[in-house]
Amino acid sequence: MARTALVTGGSRGIGAAISTALKAAGYSVAATYAGNDEAAAKFTEETGIKTYKWNVADYDESKAGISQVEADLGPIDVVVANAGITRDAPFHKMSPEQWKEVIDTNLTGVFNTVHPIWPGMRERKFGRVIVISSVNGQKGQFAQVNYAATKAGDLGIVKSLAQEGARAGITANAICPGYIGTDMVMAVPEKVRESIIAQIPAGRLGQPEEIARCVVFLASDDSDFINGSTISANGAQFFS
Repeated sequence: MARTALVTGGSRGIGAAISTALKAAGYSVAATYAGNDEAAAKFTEETGIKTYKWNVADYDESKAGISQVEADLGPIDVVVANAGITRDAPFHKMSPEQWKEVIDTNLTGVFNTVHPIWPGMRERKFGRVIVISSVNGQKGQFAQVNYAATKAGDLGIVKSLAQEGARAGITANAICPGYIGTDMVMAVPEKVRESIIAQIPAGRLGQPEEIARCVVFLASDDSDFINGSTISANGAQFFS
């Protein structure tokens, strides 16, 4: 029987690549999205992966959505907390609303996603928790105090969950992508994109599929003894 994987923010960008790779690896996959119904419908049509709409910043919505996924596909064995937003501004111009929106989605959203699934993983003595953090959570970034804080906090969540879940057969690990060639990054002006690439020793942007392959490995039985770790996938831009 195939294991079930849940990928938040799983219908676009890095999340779509993760969902697709997990399906190809034999998992039953559910992908969540927040608001773009058209993109989600297109993703399902192209991949056959069912999408579910909820706001990860809302605990009750997340819990209800997870219950529906498990009713449709069975208990969730692998959870990939990928959903995230940016509300960039220099700190002196950042509003409380910009701070709160990013904290609620990128940090509290991880709690809201993993917490309802955790008891079942403990009971079944198996689970894979994979959190998509960011290179900017490791090194910080101008005009991203809110985003960097959440992504650094995600690493703390992983390290703590690893210690709590290890004896129950649960692993928790993080991936910190560098700059990846998603639609969002490719849409920035060419000169800006060139300046980003100039900071990457590999001389190129990463590809969503490269992050997805890291997820597939961490979800597999081959990663049993890897717990509380961070994979940095950034083309040698930053070492931690």
